[in-house]
Amino acid sequence: MKMQKSAVVCLCISLAIMLVALVMSLCGMGINFGLDFAGGLNLTYNMNETFSQDDVKAILTEQGLKEFSVSTVGADGTTLQIRLPQLGDDEIQTVKTSLGDALRAKYPGVDTTNTNDSYVGPVAGATLIKNAIFSVLLASALMLVYIAFRFDLYSGIAAVIGLLHDVLIMLSAMVLLRNVVQMNSSFIAAMLTIVGYSINNTIVIFDRIRENNKKAEYSSLSRNDVVRLSIKESLGRTINTTLTTLVTIVALYVLGVDAIREFCLPIIVGILAGAFSANLINGYVWAALEEKRLSAGAKAKAKKA
Repeated sequence: MKMQKSAVVCLCISLAIMLVALVMSLCGMGINFGLDFAGGLNLTYNMNETFSQDDVKAILTEQGLKEFSVSTVGADGTTLQIRLPQLGDDEIQTVKTSLGDALRAKYPGVDTTNTNDSYVGPVAGATLIKNAIFSVLLASALMLVYIAFRFDLYSGIAAVIGLLHDVLIMLSAMVLLRNVVQMNSSFIAAMLTIVGYSINNTIVIFDRIRENNKKAEYSSLSRNDVVRLSIKESLGRTINTTLTTLVTIVALYVLGVDAIREFCLPIIVGILAGAFSANLINGYVWAALEEKRLSAGAKAKAKKA
């Protein structure tokens, strides 16, 4: 089974990125899991007035806390929720006391007497990861069945390979950018979003491949040539849709808050990976599989003759 040289080069680039991420993970520099996965302590305060998250973050930093998550809860915007990493019993009481005093100094109306605190263990994060993996695998299996029925089996296999490629590139990016972004529950939403976005790009190109493959004037072309021609014909649409989406997501990343950025950065990586695989890998995987099938059929006929 021979693939187009350009597709082999692209696959090697992707594999190199994944290999670097794997080596980093084995060396203890893997994904930077956020509090949603690692677990931690939830503190909820009734501020009795509107407040600035930046002020609260500054207070937490002054308390010597390096890892935390701050959010506003409730329609009136007067409830503060703080997520801290796992702490010991003595540390929890110390942090609650010092933090309460600091918040009261900035916001005199805060209720520090009736603070709600709850602990979220890492088991919840592990369950979330398992469910995400199961969702991707289930989506891949169902898409394989659909595309095999809609087009052919090899198109389904090539599309699923591209889909898994995009997800693995997103995971690799989370390792390479571990100092820039943490993996929280928003990453799961981003990953599932890219699964749908990526497969849509691939189906558009495969639809053009199927149409060109049926044309009599292209019957003398190899499958790789048909794929190359189809990608070229679809390139305008791919560039327009990719750039339109990227402009919006990049704007959200630049202008959004930290929680938005945690969602946008994986999306940006996934969009680029999806465009990369849809145009430079998936079609040529199909061509290689199809050429192998045709070659095997020709050999079988030659033996019968």
